[in-house]
Amino acid sequence: MTIPAIFDKALRARRRDRAASGFDAHAFLYAAAAEEMLDRLADVSRPFTDALVIGAPTALLPDALRARGLTVQVGDPGALFAATRGGAVVDEDAPLPFAPASADLILCCGMLDSVNDVPGFLVQLRAILKPDGLLLLAFVGAGSLGLLRGALLAADGDRPAQRIHPQIDVRSAGDLLSRAGFAMPVADVQSLRVGYDGLLGLMADLRGMGGAQCLLSRPPALTRGGLMRAIAHFAGQADPDGRVRERFEIVHMSGWCPDPSQPAPARRGSATVSLAEALKPKPD
Repeated sequence: MTIPAIFDKALRARRRDRAASGFDAHAFLYAAAAEEMLDRLADVSRPFTDALVIGAPTALLPDALRARGLTVQVGDPGALFAATRGGAVVDEDAPLPFAPASADLILCCGMLDSVNDVPGFLVQLRAILKPDGLLLLAFVGAGSLGLLRGALLAADGDRPAQRIHPQIDVRSAGDLLSRAGFAMPVADVQSLRVGYDGLLGLMADLRGMGGAQCLLSRPPALTRGGLMRAIAHFAGQADPDGRVRERFEIVHMSGWCPDPSQPAPARRGSATVSLAEALKPKPD
């Protein structure tokens, strides 16, 4: 089956390369997602030895894992980010340059929202994991950038163009993990609200983090008049303090590579008490 191409992977790589020199000034979103991933990892009692980090515009995740004594491989779609971290350049829609069963922990931060073949990528990650290995992912998901979306619709008027990436919602995220063969899949959302003085500040942040749209089907450039309408519409959403607070919904996913040692659901029909019996009121 041919997977439809939505994203221009070469453009995404160029955007990440352009963002590399100034990324630290726009790293808040990546840092929030990565730190939440590390907090969740700290709640896992199972020890890990060999980790893979995909998406490493900063050293936050590789350094934190190495500080815990893990051996760490790194990959990033941007050549400059990959080179700075001593890692490999990756294209999630192509074969990944990591050996099968070479990691017992994979952290993928900020990538899944611009992958064409999401199920195929997840299947590749499962193949890289050792049995009973853990996958943690975080990415910007559905419900994000609603004010920006509204401003761009106001800019385009009666002929709206697709200017924001399609977004994966949390329910679909869990289903994707199950389809890819992961055990004990979990998906939930971390919400952030970020204040801006105006639309241009938000757009500068998106460019600075390498997150500007990279759709294969390019929308037409905004006209000057369209940009002015977008700026005005965005400003109209300001709170009483004059700042506009945009929402970012970070979807977190986790799943385990199957292993016979993992707990399994009870066999259907093995219950010894019926649901109706269990729900009967207890006598005083």
